[in-house]
Amino acid sequence: MTVNRLIQNLEHWKSRAVGNWGVWIEDLTSATTWAWNETKSFYAASIIKVPIMVAVYKQAFLGRLALADEIILTAEDQVGGTGVLQHLSPGLRFSVQDLTTLMIIQSDNTATNILIDLLGTETIRETMDELGMRQSTFHNKLMIVPAAPAGLNMITAADVARCFRHIAQGKVVSQHASRQMVEILKKQQLRDCLPTGLPSQHGDIIGWLPEWELAHKTGMVTRTLHDAGILFTKSRAVVMVALSEECEYEQAQQQMKQLARLVYEACLESD
Repeated sequence: MTVNRLIQNLEHWKSRAVGNWGVWIEDLTSATTWAWNETKSFYAASIIKVPIMVAVYKQAFLGRLALADEIILTAEDQVGGTGVLQHLSPGLRFSVQDLTTLMIIQSDNTATNILIDLLGTETIRETMDELGMRQSTFHNKLMIVPAAPAGLNMITAADVARCFRHIAQGKVVSQHASRQMVEILKKQQLRDCLPTGLPSQHGDIIGWLPEWELAHKTGMVTRTLHDAGILFTKSRAVVMVALSEECEYEQAQQQMKQLARLVYEACLESD
């Protein structure tokens, strides 16, 4: 599939899209980009956990914390929503590395809030600024919003794409840290959005290399569903960001599936 054909297909997808969308598709190997409403602000939901992860690795690189440092879980830390820590016993110890991993692969809100307390709001904002996420904002911990908040956690598709692009290109903290973050993102357990548009990885041969991998993060609240990450095929690396609002979950999920399929098929023909 040629670039022009892919763009035509994406424009056709756009013409049929239900709800409000912010989309960024970027082939990092050819620098080809297609975007729609890329500067529109959306409530961040759990996508905010990606720059928080970057901030953790940045502070570890600077020697201000160690990934092996242990933090004691308290009852005050435990909040609802996604994640397993809310169900575990206070007093358990978890390393910063473990908390970061849980924040991404399970989208654990308790782990996220512990890391926010550890880092501090200003450190996270500084990291977002360094990533070029200057149209995005961070104000609040998750599941704990003040009665009179100073602001909301907001993102744009262009900003999220910058974050993932820098990670993919090894420009975040260090190449080693970027590689570690990509490996964590590949293990995300919430797989019902962009991955549903990609072919099954099941095969009869043990050890066979996968046809694709997706390092991504999903975020959702009522009538808001996001998924963003890096699609890796044999010879392509594509940043995909799909932010949606004012759309029923099943509709948004189906549209993300279609979007991922269009991108993957274009990659397949290029490989």
